[in-house]
Amino acid sequence: MVELALRAVFNSPLGFSAEKGVLMFDLLIRGGMVVDGTGAAPRIADVAIRDGRIVEVATTIVGEATEEIDAAGKLVTPGFIDIHTHYDGQISWDTLLEPSSGHGVTTVVVGNCGVGFAPVRPGQEEWLVQLMEGVEDIPGTALHEGISWDWETFPEYLDAIDKRQYSMDIAAYVPHGAVRGYVMGERGARNEDATATDIEEMARIVREAREAGAVGFSTSRTMGHKAKDGQPVPGTFASSEELNAIADALTAGGGGLFEIAPEVLPDGGDQPTMGMREELQWMGDLATRTNLKVTYLLLQYMTTPDAWREALDFSSDIMKKGGYLRPQVAARPFGMMVGWAGYHFFTKRPTYMKLAETLSLADLKKELAKPEVRAQILSEADAPIDHEVQFDGLGPRLGMIPHLVYAMGDNVDYEPTHEMSVAALAAAAGVSPLEMAYDLLNENNGDAFLMFPTLNYVEENHDVIYEMLTHPAAINGLSDGGAHVRMICDASIPTY
Repeated sequence: MVELALRAVFNSPLGFSAEKGVLMFDLLIRGGMVVDGTGAAPRIADVAIRDGRIVEVATTIVGEATEEIDAAGKLVTPGFIDIHTHYDGQISWDTLLEPSSGHGVTTVVVGNCGVGFAPVRPGQEEWLVQLMEGVEDIPGTALHEGISWDWETFPEYLDAIDKRQYSMDIAAYVPHGAVRGYVMGERGARNEDATATDIEEMARIVREAREAGAVGFSTSRTMGHKAKDGQPVPGTFASSEELNAIADALTAGGGGLFEIAPEVLPDGGDQPTMGMREELQWMGDLATRTNLKVTYLLLQYMTTPDAWREALDFSSDIMKKGGYLRPQVAARPFGMMVGWAGYHFFTKRPTYMKLAETLSLADLKKELAKPEVRAQILSEADAPIDHEVQFDGLGPRLGMIPHLVYAMGDNVDYEPTHEMSVAALAAAAGVSPLEMAYDLLNENNGDAFLMFPTLNYVEENHDVIYEMLTHPAAINGLSDGGAHVRMICDASIPTY
């Protein structure tokens, strides 16, 4: 009996070696600083892995492994799950999914904000590219050249992903914009009201997508999201009947996540959308009625610097009632890197526009450094901005807010104080903020950058970000990996 018992132990899946009488593992990571993601204090420990799973974490693990790693002085932590990315097109050509893969991310979720590339009817590819280019500032040229388009339906899109090897796992929402376009064609693109037949077909597609493996559904409700031609994302004005039918279909298909880019103004302002308070109420009702996991984007805006607190408190109340309503918050200020190679405050000055049209970037920077060119550009008024074209004249459109623009330099301070702002530097030098900004951009042979945190930095510190991140209702998201490549790609948030 003893012999049989011992044989059972040594031959068990626990991983004992009958010959050596010790536990055997595939991998032992020894002596690293373990941060396990549970909120527990960091600690020095060993980590044992067998068959692709962590089987033990302890101060000292007795056993042997096929491979051992000495992690002394290193951080040992689970891979990050980045819940908000836009690699929908990039997955066709980039198996590494950079830059997220370089920042400890092991799972990404694509299809956020109601935009993506499936389902797609033959002939709609260009429209979906322009939709993504407008909303997420991903160059259409790259999307055109890189996307394989070897799918039509959403299940086929998932199959196309599954056929490729990646450096990380990929999960996907089925996006409202693509679904609306697939079902309604031009009517969907123009945000016309959906008929009962349209709604029934959209619901069918969403259920089919969920059953095939989509993690949920995403939609955009904000006027800040527009296609390249200035049209709001399909679904921006969708009726409650349309959204509720889709939510019910998602539930019938297995439940999951319902991701929303909501209107951000508390009262809607002059936008033809619901205000934030109405959006919150609608999202709360959705969460409690369906038991879906509802998540939405939340940032601090200069126009409504305290509205985020109201949203977090409301979400907490819904959670207490048994619903799941969690805002995705960012771990750093949101904004843009201002430089001659991308968006900046002088893009609509006539002299700059003329030079940029004909010169290479290298020659353009040489011209911009000339005193006479500087004087001419600074003396000019901006040419008209086409507000129907997303990102046209983005720098001038946003306007330079001197106290929120900072020189980046070689050693970047990511929590700059007011004394480091263009406003303070200009005042000290006795020049205008625009003159100071121009001269700072010309540093380092025209390769310098300015940091312009337009969101989450109203008080010029990280206090609001910390409060958001530590709120019990919030979840860490909003890296926007793969998006806004001409502004800033915040895929580095996990290591920020």
